Parts: sequence; structure tokens; C-alpha cells
Amino acid sequence: MSGEVLSPLQRAALVIQELRQRVQTLEATHQEPLAVIGLGCRFPQARDVEAYQALLQAGTDATGEVPADRWDPAALLAEGRLRTASGGYLADPPGGFDAAFFGISPREAVSIDPQQRLLLEVAWEALEDAGAAGVGLAGSRTGVFIGVSMIDYARRLLDRPAAQIDAYAASGGLHAVVSGRLSFSFGLTGPSLSVDTACSSSLTAVHLACRALRAGECDMALAGGVNLLLAPELSVAFSAAGMLSPDGRCKAFDASADGYGRAEGCGVVVLKRLSQARTAGDRVLAVI
Repeated sequence: MSGEVLSPLQRAALVIQELRQRVQTLEATHQEPLAVIGLGCRFPQARDVEAYQALLQAGTDATGEVPADRWDPAALLAEGRLRTASGGYLADPPGGFDAAFFGISPREAVSIDPQQRLLLEVAWEALEDAGAAGVGLAGSRTGVFIGVSMIDYARRLLDRPAAQIDAYAASGGLHAVVSGRLSFSFGLTGPSLSVDTACSSSLTAVHLACRALRAGECDMALAGGVNLLLAPELSVAFSAAGMLSPDGRCKAFDASADGYGRAEGCGVVVLKRLSQARTAGDRVLAVI
């Protein structure tokens, strides 16, 4: 009854019931599945998602030799400084980039790490795949979480004589800008993180994106990673440490395992909370 006076015990019971409901709501939110609504990728011998799926289904070995436009491994191999010249390399030259599409001048594009260039294109392809590119994207609460480790191009930019270093060398080479450039270029207002945990960078980026979505920090998220092998120095260091396989191939959990193979590529997923994706009528490709 509306005019009924509740006893202290009854009021306490109502408070407990309300708190329980809040806890249940929070637990459900923090455990809610995440929907993958868009994909984009560039991997060795696979320029898009369809080609990558076909490569996996066929069991294709995408390992190859160092492309001629990167560096010449012959002397390093002869000196015993390099354990292998094999790895997973993209077919497209790393310098290729449609700068005008993203409103970037030719002068600035030269100083942008090819990892950033590749990521811009693949992220846009993932957004197109999700039906989220273009109208309504700018100003949206979309987060960006990108794994990145390599600094090959940044070292080249900063190893030049001081007279040749311009302002674009900083924005073109710093890891923080890898995710920041996506947010800036697309007008995204959610969290923007570049993540470096070595080989687990992309997985960690996806994990952080899931946490941010469940916490309500963003409504949609771009998550993934990018990696390009543009110089031999780290391969030399990894060879000295005995980390690289002589044939450039990974054999995880196998008795023949003798190191790992380095490879490059870029992969981006577009994520939403499953309930939100269903409400919006999004195509759900997978669920985390």
C-alpha cells in the first residue's frame, strides 16, 4: 500500500533486493558477449578476408624469401649473422598508399611509417565490411585498440641528418600515433590505445577493446594489429639469441620445433556488444 509505513527491517530488505539487482546487471554487462561485425586483413598471399580463408582451407604455406625491395640477406647469411632469409611477407610493396583518400599530403605520406599507412587502409576496409564506414562514423563513440611492435621505419626517419628531420618524423614514427591517427582520421571519440606486448600485442588489443565495450567506455571498437619487416637488424638479434627457425617456419607444440618464423601483415576487427549489434541489425560474423 502506498501509505504503508515500512519497518527498518522491511526497508533493509528492499535495499538488499535493489543492490542484488544492480550487481546482477553489472555482472551481466561485464560478461556480455562481443560481436565481430566487420573484418579486414592483409596477410602473406592473402590480400583480403576471402583470400585468407581460402589459404587456410587449402593449407597453403605462405612462407617465402625476403622481397628484393626490403634488404639483401646474402652477406648476413654468409657471415652467419642471420639464421634464415625466409619468413611471411606481403606481396604488395610497403610504400604503396592512397594518401589522398585519407586527406594526407604527399610530403607527409613519405614520413608516415608504412605500418600506419597499411593500418589506415585495412581499418577502413573493416569498417566498410561492417557497414559502418562513412556517414555517422565521425564523432561516434568508437574506440581504437591496435597492437604494434616494430620500429624499423621510425629508426630510418630519425637516423637521418638533423637538417632532414621535419615535424612529420615524429607523427610518422611514434607508436602512440598508430592508433591516434585512426581516431583522428576517422573522427572517432572513444579510447585510443597503441599496445606493445610483443607477440601477443594484437590479442591484448582485442582483450582491452572487449573490456572497454563492456565497461561502456565506447559503443564500437576497432581492434587488431599491424607488423612490417622493413630492416634486418632485429632478425640479426633474434638469430643471435637462437630464436629464429632455420627454415623460417613456426612448429608450435611439435617435437621438431626449432625456433619461430617472422612474418608481417595487418588484421582489424570491428566489435560491438552483442545486444547492441542485434538491436542495430548488424551482421554478426563471430562472437567473443
